[in-house]
Amino acid sequence: MDMRRKKQLLEEYKNRRPEMGVISYRCIATNESFLGISKDTKADFNSTSAKLDGNYHPNKRLLELWNHYGMKGFELSVMKVLKYENLAEDHTAELEALREQCLAQDKQARRIWK
Repeated sequence: MDMRRKKQLLEEYKNRRPEMGVISYRCIATNESFLGISKDTKADFNSTSAKLDGNYHPNKRLLELWNHYGMKGFELSVMKVLKYENLAEDHTAELEALREQCLAQDKQARRIWK
């Protein structure tokens, strides 16, 4: 890869605006939902799924369901998307408020991470 292309890719990465929001893992068979906040939904879906596949996710109930039904037994979705201007700002409180809204709407839902 030439240096010009490498610089271009690096610049694009620095200027990207990842999707932030509330992610959901819903077990289709039991209708249990597990919600988490995410500053990069695509990366967090990959990370969480890898932990579940590797059998070392900290949420034991989610891990139990994943081991029983597999990835095909789950519906993965972004429940709410946070609109933001500045990537450098900390959006944790806003994301947590969005997750609380989602938890209030679905009484069977619980947090992915304790």
